[in-house]
Amino acid sequence: MSIGRTRRQFLKASLAAALFAAGSAEADQERLIVRSPRPQDFETPLEYLDSYLTPNEVFFVRSHFGPPVIDPGQWRLEFDGLIQTSRVVTLNDLKKIPAVTLPATLQCAGNGRAFYQPPVPGAQWQYGGVGNAEWRGVRLVDVLKSLQPLPGAHHVQCVGYDLPPMPTVPAFKRSIPMERAMASDTLLAFEMNGEPLPVLHGGPLRLVVPGWAGENWTKWLRHITVQEKEASGFYMEAGYRVPGKNGSKVPASVFPIKSLIARPADGTSMALAPVTVAGVAFTGSGTVTEVEISTDNGASWSKADLEPQKSPGAWQLWRYQWIPARPGKYVIAARATDSTGAVQPDVTPWNKGGYLWNGIQRVRCELR
Repeated sequence: MSIGRTRRQFLKASLAAALFAAGSAEADQERLIVRSPRPQDFETPLEYLDSYLTPNEVFFVRSHFGPPVIDPGQWRLEFDGLIQTSRVVTLNDLKKIPAVTLPATLQCAGNGRAFYQPPVPGAQWQYGGVGNAEWRGVRLVDVLKSLQPLPGAHHVQCVGYDLPPMPTVPAFKRSIPMERAMASDTLLAFEMNGEPLPVLHGGPLRLVVPGWAGENWTKWLRHITVQEKEASGFYMEAGYRVPGKNGSKVPASVFPIKSLIARPADGTSMALAPVTVAGVAFTGSGTVTEVEISTDNGASWSKADLEPQKSPGAWQLWRYQWIPARPGKYVIAARATDSTGAVQPDVTPWNKGGYLWNGIQRVRCELR
């Protein structure tokens, strides 16, 4: 079954509706840190990473080619490949399936790239290429089961409506293993924090893969193919790969244990008084079990108060009440441990893509 129009005709026909739909739900570029104006790479300032849900308007934005122009009323998603029946679905079709709401942390694979030494090319994300949102949609497994995958169906390839700027630039396509696609927390999401999914965040539909790095959360979904092998092409075979076993390179998937200090801000000067140190911690495997705080640049550590995890793949808030003994200059650090026993390292081993940085953050402040 075909969609009935070429992609170019589809995109042109939907221009007016998409511009209207973008509205106030899009990013507040005055408050975000611009890492690249085109394509849009906007980072969330640390001060906004001190709440369980990150507001849509200050949620970081990552794109390879910029957002396509899509009218949600004309949008279609095509399923094909190793399935019993190929199908094209609309948003209304998907909304007839029982929906679920799932808080989950989305983190760009390159978040923290700016801290690798020697420097790595690419968008120089520091801390704010991450956010936690409440995603609402349908389980991908519910759709795939209805399509009846065939023997040999080991991977699910996803492609969006975003177009490369020129024919020589490879299209962005990724795949995830079938077992991850069939997991109960892998969603086709059409809402974000109680609103229709904003265009900059993949609206009208994106993939949500809790605990996995953001390049796997395909935006502006257009085409899902069930297939035997991983996706081909630059963004799977060369880009977004990290060191594996025995010197091999593997696709970046589960992100490692990490904590962030949202306050106090680096360089803060304040009067001598009790200080609330606060932030978030998250891991792609299991749950965060402990966050420790040092106020003497790692010479000693104390446990912070850690909120329980509310949903698999979602971050946890933590707080630490520090009562400094005397005025002076201090270096605050935070490190997290997860249920697999992984401990946040001081420095992440270098890789040429600058991916999955989880080194310990340090904040300098002065009490007077």
